[in-house]
Amino acid sequence: MEHRDACGDNVEKPPAYLPQPEDDYPPKPEYSMETLGPWATGSVTCSTKGGITGLRPVADRYSITRYGPSEWRAHNLNIFQQSNEKICDAQVTASNAKQCVEQTYAAADKTQLETTEDLKTRANVVYRWKAELEHAIAANVEEIGLLEAERRRVQRSLSILTIPASIANEFLQLRSSRLESDLVRDNVEEQLTKEIALCSEIRNLLSRTYEQIETQMIELKTAKARMESDWSDKVDTYNIDSLCANLSNDSPLLLWKAGATRFPADQSTPTSYEDFTRETLAVGESARQGSINLRSTLNKIYINSVKDLRDQATCIDIALAENVKLTQDCLQQLEKELLRCLHELASTEKLIEELRDSTKGLNNAMKLAQTRLDNRLNRHNVESCRDAAQFALIEEVKSLGEQTSALLAELKCTEESQAKLVKTRGTLEHEIMVKRKTLYIDKERGQVLRSFFPSSTDLSGF
Repeated sequence: MEHRDACGDNVEKPPAYLPQPEDDYPPKPEYSMETLGPWATGSVTCSTKGGITGLRPVADRYSITRYGPSEWRAHNLNIFQQSNEKICDAQVTASNAKQCVEQTYAAADKTQLETTEDLKTRANVVYRWKAELEHAIAANVEEIGLLEAERRRVQRSLSILTIPASIANEFLQLRSSRLESDLVRDNVEEQLTKEIALCSEIRNLLSRTYEQIETQMIELKTAKARMESDWSDKVDTYNIDSLCANLSNDSPLLLWKAGATRFPADQSTPTSYEDFTRETLAVGESARQGSINLRSTLNKIYINSVKDLRDQATCIDIALAENVKLTQDCLQQLEKELLRCLHELASTEKLIEELRDSTKGLNNAMKLAQTRLDNRLNRHNVESCRDAAQFALIEEVKSLGEQTSALLAELKCTEESQAKLVKTRGTLEHEIMVKRKTLYIDKERGQVLRSFFPSSTDLSGF
């Protein structure tokens, strides 16, 4: 240790417990150590560090002396130096460790943020395809409903179509009982023969169309099942990706998952994923377009067939009497009114079901609001606060109660309207029965048969 500067000036002397400048030189004792006692006599000894200490180790029953003062001070310096080195090493290690932790956490946060963004992007992609599948499935379901209505319509038409053929055949048999002078092939008989041939032709055409509808229905349901399966997978995937994107380091659902980084052998690629979904949508759209084209063709068939049948019936029924014609018009109007009443009754019944479902939906909303209020009553101490959420929930319960009451009032009015429609339907059916009885009485046998010829609506399957 330096105790003088370059000019030889004195510097601050180190503490007494550290090595002193005079420790570098052998000491010159001013007197010799006297004997300390008969049991431990001191003598001059010499060591490498201590120099001439002037005494040997002195021991008695209370203490033992092994080193000199310079050795003691050198030992203290060594202890301080070792301690300082270890403390400096520990500080460097702590600084490096803190820097490593900061860098590691920054890198982990950056990677986690990028992964979260990737999950959100993927969830948006899945949601977009899921939405497209939902629209396609809804369109497919609507088309299936329309095609099913057309199928029932064809069934009713095939059933109704037997009536004109039966009437024409029976009318021909009635005309065969004419007297010999009237047994001629007149215009009425020719028109009846044409009507029988026309009914047979239309029946064959509708039968072929019915088979096409059955095939198209299978194709639509197959495409619908495929889209629903893909949609179900995408719903599960979207829920999983949304859950993963919303997870954080503080989420309570975090667990160690050994082997989570494996790649399953049956995983798809983004390209094959999109190709598969596009193909599924294309299959569904193709089936839907085929159904639309088939319905369009069927409508054209109905338009032409009903027109031909009605034109032929008009040619046959030209000889009907005015009174019979008026009665028949009245009967047709009553049948149309009954059909309109039935349609309105069906709409009313559907509305009643919708209103009942709506009240059930409001019941769930009411349960949710009341459950939230009840759960918030469990807050303790100052946390039990009349905050904006509390008033909003109370207002929601009040609003839901008013809305439920309004829906129940509308439901009651609709049910009363349904009862009136049922009564009106009974009245209309009774009036139709009366008019048919009148027609049976007023018409001749041949005119009675012609009066049962179906209307355009019935022939169209409605």
